[in-house]
Amino acid sequence: MTDQNAELDAALEEVVAAARAHLAAVKAAAGRIDDDDVWQAYVALNNASFAYDEKLLDAFGEVTPWDVESIDPDEADQRFGLGTDGFDAAESTDPYEQVISVRQRRDYRVPSVGALLRVADVARRNSVPEDEDAGAVESVGEAVLELLQAGDGSLSSLDVPELEPLDGLLTVSEIAEPLDLEAFEDSDGDGPFAPKEGDLLVGRLDEHPFLPDEEEDHAGHNH
Repeated sequence: MTDQNAELDAALEEVVAAARAHLAAVKAAAGRIDDDDVWQAYVALNNASFAYDEKLLDAFGEVTPWDVESIDPDEADQRFGLGTDGFDAAESTDPYEQVISVRQRRDYRVPSVGALLRVADVARRNSVPEDEDAGAVESVGEAVLELLQAGDGSLSSLDVPELEPLDGLLTVSEIAEPLDLEAFEDSDGDGPFAPKEGDLLVGRLDEHPFLPDEEEDHAGHNH
């Protein structure tokens, strides 16, 4: 048992060292996405934690709260497109340019135009200084734009009782070039969303809103 205790102590020290190295890599990356040093440190921390957990189980039949599986660094790098030089090595073998286009459409029914205009008018007044004239919201389209601007710009900004969601869809495509907003007039609402030759549709998600009766059915079930 003495040898097992020594192995456990050593394994725990490796976890601590790997955790410190991972934190140092995260700090150095300063929020940079897909940093290779962070990924390598993550794999090392994961595997050190896995090894310690296995030794603890063998020695005492106990486990840690860390639910991890061993990661083969080489296989993981190949799966996630990483090499010794990060993404530079992956780009030379990847058959597609790494530009992804996500396009979403959601339709809404307006039960009461007056109610929608009122809630949008409140949102507009709250967004301008009190000494300025906000002006009235005069149309349904203007009201929806006002709610989007007052929120975070996503469709969640339209989750208000004054709008009844209908069907929608979301598509994900691999494209050759990113969107160039300067290539389209402000009045062009179709061009920026139109697929181009060579675009590859990866998948489409159809979205169906819950009807009131369906929401009651779901509320009665635990998932």
